[in-house]
Amino acid sequence: MIAVVDYGMGNLRSVQKGFEKAGCDALVSGEVKSIEKASKIVLPGVGAFRDCMRNLEERGLAEPVIRHIEKGKPFLGICLGLQLLFEESEEFGAHKGLGVIKGKVKRFPQREHLKVPHMGWNSVNKVKEAPLLANIKNESYFYFVHSYYILPEEDVAATTTDYGLEFVSSIWKDNIFACQFHPEKSQSDGLNILKAFGELN
Repeated sequence: MIAVVDYGMGNLRSVQKGFEKAGCDALVSGEVKSIEKASKIVLPGVGAFRDCMRNLEERGLAEPVIRHIEKGKPFLGICLGLQLLFEESEEFGAHKGLGVIKGKVKRFPQREHLKVPHMGWNSVNKVKEAPLLANIKNESYFYFVHSYYILPEEDVAATTTDYGLEFVSSIWKDNIFACQFHPEKSQSDGLNILKAFGELN
């Protein structure tokens, strides 16, 4: 079973519909028991890092997510669900994340030619052959909406993207795949990623 973690923030229904279009069943749930029983979990997210972490902790969902990852079960993070894996974000001050991946989350710099948030279609450059990217051609386009980007301190980059600076747009580490872009909004290539996740053992 794929469980989409409901912690009160995020585009949950669109993620669920994306899986349905990809031919996979996904359950949206904020129940600790459902998250613990799930064979695969998806952590989406839209909003402020601080608020998302607070909601995860207040609903008792942070620990089940971490335990799921530690058990080696497949995990997919989307947008803020990628950023939350890291140790800290500078959004609205310094705030601690789940600490699963070493590194920080930083804001895009203020530059005249650079609109923040980074919103719209942009290409990704594959730097690792992550399993979920097996059917994705290099320089394929995906849909982004974000003002902050990750700075990993370990070798986890699966793709990079150029937006005034080159940033890591997805990561792969063991059972973890997480992306800054939105596969559920990225047409056939995005659905291929969701399908590949659904087919993982």
